[in-house]
Amino acid sequence: MTQTIAPRVRTLVLLILAVAGALLAGAAPASAHAALTGSDPAQGAVVDTAPSQVSLTFSEPVAVGDDSVRVLDPKGERVDKGDPANPSGTTYSVPLVSGLPDGTYTVAYQVVSADSHPVAGAFTFSIGAPSETTVSVSAQGSDDGLVGWLYGFGRYVSYAGFVVLAGGAAFVLACWAPGARVRAVQRLVVSGWLALTAATLGLLMLRGSYTTSGKIGDVFDLELLGDVLQTKTGAALVSRLLLLAAAALFIAVLFGAYARTADSGAPDHAAEGDGRSDGEGDSGEPDKRDLTFGLALGGTVVAAGLAASWAMSEHASQGLQAGVAMPVDVVHLLAVAAWLGGLTALLVALHRAPVETPVERDTVRRFSRLAFGSVVALAVTGVYQSWRQLGSWSAFTDTRYGQLLLVKIALVAVMVAVASLSRRWTQRLADARVSVATAESARSEEAERAEEEKQPAGTAPAEASGTSAVSEAVETPTASDAEKTEAGHDSVRAAQLARQRAATEAARQKRLRDADPNRFGLRRSVLAEAGVAVVLLAVTTVLTQTEPGRTEQDAKAAAASSSSSASTTGQGSGAVSLTMPFDTGGTNGKGVVSVDLDPAQAGDNALHVYVEGPDGTPVDVPEVKIALTLAAQDIGPLPVAPDHITTGHWSASTVQIPMAGDWKVEVTVRTSDIDQVTVSKNAQIG
Repeated sequence: MTQTIAPRVRTLVLLILAVAGALLAGAAPASAHAALTGSDPAQGAVVDTAPSQVSLTFSEPVAVGDDSVRVLDPKGERVDKGDPANPSGTTYSVPLVSGLPDGTYTVAYQVVSADSHPVAGAFTFSIGAPSETTVSVSAQGSDDGLVGWLYGFGRYVSYAGFVVLAGGAAFVLACWAPGARVRAVQRLVVSGWLALTAATLGLLMLRGSYTTSGKIGDVFDLELLGDVLQTKTGAALVSRLLLLAAAALFIAVLFGAYARTADSGAPDHAAEGDGRSDGEGDSGEPDKRDLTFGLALGGTVVAAGLAASWAMSEHASQGLQAGVAMPVDVVHLLAVAAWLGGLTALLVALHRAPVETPVERDTVRRFSRLAFGSVVALAVTGVYQSWRQLGSWSAFTDTRYGQLLLVKIALVAVMVAVASLSRRWTQRLADARVSVATAESARSEEAERAEEEKQPAGTAPAEASGTSAVSEAVETPTASDAEKTEAGHDSVRAAQLARQRAATEAARQKRLRDADPNRFGLRRSVLAEAGVAVVLLAVTTVLTQTEPGRTEQDAKAAAASSSSSASTTGQGSGAVSLTMPFDTGGTNGKGVVSVDLDPAQAGDNALHVYVEGPDGTPVDVPEVKIALTLAAQDIGPLPVAPDHITTGHWSASTVQIPMAGDWKVEVTVRTSDIDQVTVSKNAQIG
């Protein structure tokens, strides 16, 4: 039975990692946590006189640098001066040089949201009248590409390392003290420390490039690293490294002094809290309790500090009730680590624990209580976090954050269901242990009596556990044996015999233990829990990189209000805005295309085209073409090839419309080499 479970374990672990990897790969790097909700001048606006500054308003506070906001004239020359200022709240402004000529200007911004995510974009406005522009802003953000992928992977590894480190240590201290001597458990906790340390160093090095250029060559730029150290995220990463040094000392004591004091009996009783003692070594019990208490207190402080390094630099540090949200986030992370990390340690113990320190029912029962408390803490803190990050029931289904949160809730429910199955196997294991021990004792006594009956008079009985012929020869000395004894070989043979007996007995006990169907069932259920836990951790990591539902809905409402206001203004000045849904029939072929014509009069007009996905976010497509037709006068179609400005935005500054009338505006959208569609609407010009 043990020979068949190993391949199953490897196969399931590989499958789990593949699913987790696919889930992480599906985390779009463009899931910005701050969104541009307004600007002055507005996007696509035409103003009569040159403004003295350009202001940008975001959905939450952002970090800006010297080049965070750039304003470029039609030739691509910068016309902004000075550093961006933050006059109020979430609005940031940059002054412009005086005496700007008429034409179309491009505003490009690249900032860092308060929860550490880079946000980039661009838009245009015009002075006097639109004009041609040579500016081309790349649609790829700094968090795209290899650097963005490495940064996302580093975040996942850091979370996994923290969970294994904190949860594994908690499992040893609270549930299974003899596990401090088990090599497999030691390697697990140390691996968590190494993973978290390596990931933190990697994130610190990648951070500068991740929030600026996105180039792999800038990872080793010491000037960028210095700038990172001055930010809140950089300070959090450095604090995490310092706390990991303290965690290394904690691990050394846990697997050093604590492991030497732990035995299979006393620590378990101490963990139960019943204060029992066997009367021997009483003088050492206070020292053990003091060491256990000191490790528990110190480990909790270090783990809480590590959890705070995330809370102080991500979602919890910004938005509604940040002073309450940060400690709640710390408790949430600690509960995740205690549950998932302890589960991982239990899985390793069930498969790798030596025969002399088996995982018994009391250990599993103690972990069950620890896991139950963790789930309660997760439920309470999760409800608060959900209310804070979503703000409405509709956000569960209308936002990406809410949809991921529903997936997380479902996974937690599955884990709780599997955990209840594990509790049943634990109880059966306890019930079967007594009967198995009794039956084994009876079989052993019968075997010993049978061997004694077979032995001739004057000889010692052989071991009933099945020793080799060499062992039997040693048990029955001969004259040759006596000569060997006199020659000094008897001690070597006796040692060999002792090792053979010990190995045989260990193999017999392991065979009996593994043959127990209840223990095998417990292993499978714990393995299933661990599998769900890996996917759950992946979803949690993606959640930390996704714009909160409350912010997303607020940004959409602000954008809709701004669009409505602009539309009202446009109607007064003769501008026309057309919105048309499209479906090319291919993958990612659905969306909405909007066409703005200003001033919608005969002569020169400015044309802007915006393409959005089904969720309202700007998307790029390979090609967008416009054709204008006046059927009443048999004019057209007149082709228009707009220039790509930024993500989801195309523009043409000099569109000639020869006369007034009811014009048909056709938009051809191509989403792949073979998938395209043409949609149309009529617009009254003049």
